[in-house]
Amino acid sequence: MSKVRLEHEGPLAVLTLDSPPLNLFEHELIGELIAHVDTLTAEPPRGLLVRAEGRVVSGGVDVHEFDGLTRERGAELWERLLRLVHRVEELPLPTVFAAHGLCLTAAFEFSLGCDLLLAASSARFGLVETVVGLTPAMGGTQRLAERAGPARAREFVMTGELYDAATLERWNVVNRVLPDEGFDEAARAFARKLAEGPTRAHAATKAIVRAIREDGGARAADARVPELAGDLFATEDLKGAVRSFLEQGPGHATYEGR
Repeated sequence: MSKVRLEHEGPLAVLTLDSPPLNLFEHELIGELIAHVDTLTAEPPRGLLVRAEGRVVSGGVDVHEFDGLTRERGAELWERLLRLVHRVEELPLPTVFAAHGLCLTAAFEFSLGCDLLLAASSARFGLVETVVGLTPAMGGTQRLAERAGPARAREFVMTGELYDAATLERWNVVNRVLPDEGFDEAARAFARKLAEGPTRAHAATKAIVRAIREDGGARAADARVPELAGDLFATEDLKGAVRSFLEQGPGHATYEGR
């Protein structure tokens, strides 16, 4: 039985962790997750929602995966998981992670590779690798530092404590906190709205933000903008939206991702 499902709701792809009760990241689940990201890379939808079934999002990595690992095999594991995060970050479409409950280690690190993180009000998050003498190695520390700053990242990782959704929203880690009741449908609606938007423009936005991260700040991103934004004038979505605006006013355009 599959531990990860990939389904499509119109332009939105929905990737679901479904290995109750804890949705632990172990060999089989990781393999399925990588295979589904392969599919998304080869045939990109217009938006992606990552979610989970069960009471918790994930208890993190199954510690059995660490038992007896050599230094070399440990490094290979983290290289494999970091490549997974990188590939999600590189998808040319909006990616949304929806956390409805407890979200630990690998699952939280995976969420930080998504563009936007939604959390239910009762959700809690943690990087608790210190309990087995590890530091987060799937990109969590550095992505927390990007969002919340180095001092908060050190606190989060070194204490191994759990943090609630409201705190992480204040720290700019969580984008939006939504009510527990109706959370799943609200997250789907949010992601669906992005998927129905100007997909090529969203991809350009991601590329501009990536230039800030990777190439050295706002001026480096400025150098990419003329080409990235200029290319949008050749898209059917922009042409149609401009015509719609001029003929009907704002708010009436529809997009096809072309």
